[in-house]
Amino acid sequence: MAEGKIEKDSTEESLDKVQSQDEVSEESTRDASEDDAGSTTSKSSSTSDSEGKFQSQWKGFIKRLKITSAINLHTFHQSMPSLSSIKMLPKWKSKSTEQSMPTVPTPNLDTDLRHCFQAHWKNFFLSDLQKATDNFSRENLIGEGGSSEVYKGHLEDGQLVAVKRLIRGTQEEMTADYLSELGILVHVNHPNIAGVIGYGVEGGMYLVLPLSPHGSLANLLNGENGKLSWSYRYNISLGAAAGLRYLHEGCRRRIIHRDIKTANVLLTEDFEAQISDFGLAKWLPDQWPHLTVSQFEGTFGYLPPEFFMHGIVDEKTDVYAFGVLLLELISGRPALDESRNSVVMWAKPMLLSKNHSGLVDPSLGDAYDSEQMNRMVLVASLCIQQSSSDRPQMSQACNLKLLGAHKQYETY
Repeated sequence: MAEGKIEKDSTEESLDKVQSQDEVSEESTRDASEDDAGSTTSKSSSTSDSEGKFQSQWKGFIKRLKITSAINLHTFHQSMPSLSSIKMLPKWKSKSTEQSMPTVPTPNLDTDLRHCFQAHWKNFFLSDLQKATDNFSRENLIGEGGSSEVYKGHLEDGQLVAVKRLIRGTQEEMTADYLSELGILVHVNHPNIAGVIGYGVEGGMYLVLPLSPHGSLANLLNGENGKLSWSYRYNISLGAAAGLRYLHEGCRRRIIHRDIKTANVLLTEDFEAQISDFGLAKWLPDQWPHLTVSQFEGTFGYLPPEFFMHGIVDEKTDVYAFGVLLLELISGRPALDESRNSVVMWAKPMLLSKNHSGLVDPSLGDAYDSEQMNRMVLVASLCIQQSSSDRPQMSQACNLKLLGAHKQYETY
């Protein structure tokens, strides 16, 4: 699909505002630095060097923002206006929707950018990340998406981490994607959502995330290190459902992940599921039924029919992908195999004939709970319905899995 565009006049006006505000921000930063200099003479030279390097990183990052068009920081701070009054990024807005939304003046960049980051997140220098990943060695590459790479690494204290590095797109696109993801992550807090250790803006844009030795669900389902037992599979499905329910219904604003898949479900040391990678995630205002996107983004095998036909994105986009993920847990088959055969198309004849035993991963044998299996099969079949209106909300899916099938769904 072709990428949506913003009209030239609007872009130039926003750019001028960004430049003007940034000049004020840089002047304020210089003044503050001069004032602080007189009161910190007792600090060690190493601390001064670190602070200076930090300020240099921020100034460089802010300067990069000058060349971006219509980047809006209001959605990254809870005290800013609601999303319905803000002009958002072109990557997920249709032209008709853009024109219906008024523009809000750009805030002070240096101040508001800091609200994209939690206070406990650590600021990593490029040298820290290079050391952790053996200079981004290909041997440590554990994931690759449309615009980023993810590397396994070890921090100085021995902690295992995943380092996400943005690598593709224009400077404008990468900066917009980075701020968008940070704006989501800074507002989420749930046991089934992957946390953030830190970030880096020196020599690029990086996120540092926790990583357990188990890696992702994809590693264990499709890897060669043995198969997951049924109890783990069922517990992972509950955790992923709880995380999605939180994003859709538990946050101050609705969050659509848009890239739910086994590779984006990390597993803790106790095999608890944690949803990760919010690079494609979007806010969805309460009064909007859905978003209409004009650029193709996502992972084949997990995308619902309405996305291909109309570019529609809403909670049911994630629900469909969750249904695919359940089929993978049940069958041990990937969403798309090496021959590009879909697990959904493979499973539908057996779902229609209620041949549940034919869906079960052969590696499980008879070592599974039949009642739990039937519940999971039911929820999967509902989530992958052709029409989005026939799919349950995540709260309904959670209730079905925990309490058993509700009568209104028994006809499926």
